Amino acid sequence: MTSHEPFRVDLHVKVLDEHVVNRAKRYGLDALVYAPHFTPLPDIRSRAREFTDDDLLVVPGRELFTGSWRNRRHVLALGLSDPVPDFITLEGAMAELRRQEAVVLAPHPEFLNVSLDRKLIARFRDAIDAVETYNPKLWAYHDRRARSIASRLRLPTFGSSYAHRRRTVGEVWTAIEERIDDERGLLAALREGVSRRVEHRTGAIHRLRRAAEFAHLGYENSVTKFDRLVLSGMEPTHPERETYAKRFADVRVY
Repeated sequence: MTSHEPFRVDLHVKVLDEHVVNRAKRYGLDALVYAPHFTPLPDIRSRAREFTDDDLLVVPGRELFTGSWRNRRHVLALGLSDPVPDFITLEGAMAELRRQEAVVLAPHPEFLNVSLDRKLIARFRDAIDAVETYNPKLWAYHDRRARSIASRLRLPTFGSSYAHRRRTVGEVWTAIEERIDDERGLLAALREGVSRRVEHRTGAIHRLRRAAEFAHLGYENSVTKFDRLVLSGMEPTHPERETYAKRFADVRVY
């Protein structure tokens, strides 16, 4: 990549394998942020390293599942130095992210009961580095509402494929107007609000892939999945796991 070309990064994917990496390269991406649900940070880091090479940077991230199942707020964090569990209060999560000086992104704002709304983004504005304004899972009015939030609060924007399906990778990216060579450079660009554009593909195939991602919500929010992950008490990112050494006992919700 020459110095005058934008750095093209998909800032949120849930899937990562050889097919995903090859697809990202074929569509001209320079980086992916890999942030799967309910996966411990060391495992995410290990997999990100495995698939990083000279042509594609894979950056580890955590989409934190804060609050209760019925009133959950997702927060996307990059640059974590220590693991942070799911199922803790939003206030507890944001305090920990501030302590670690993590990059904090607000994915899919005001979407159902899984997102930060305008009031919460305003409340934590000083800690939030960007608001997502294009996500294939959402409808056009969701994206317009997100752009309005970012504009009113004067926050930078980003877009992602939010890919839960491999074929969604390469459909959306954020083009950052700065040379970036590594994870540290990407984190700095996001913290500093470097100029960027949210870009995506168009046409019938793009619409079909958006529809397929939206349909995936049925499984993602199913009671069966909730029972398996939460009521079992065995999910690997539960705050009572040894990984977290009971540091979050006072802010856990389950």
